[in-house]
Amino acid sequence: MGLFLAVFAIFLIVVLAMAIGFIVQRKSISGSCGGISSLGMEKACDCAEPCDDKKKRMAKQQQWLDNRIQ
Repeated sequence: MGLFLAVFAIFLIVVLAMAIGFIVQRKSISGSCGGISSLGMEKACDCAEPCDDKKKRMAKQQQWLDNRIQ
């Protein structure tokens, strides 16, 4: 049981140190190989005209925002 607690404490210290390092650096999280931005795309859907499903979601979201403002 003592070994488990020691390993658990070390694990928590390492996680805490990584969290503090992330907060201090103030950098956004990024993938190791650059992700979509390495392909020259700014977003996941790089279409000039969104599909019908996306338009419906955007309209629903805008309606929700409009109702919330009123």
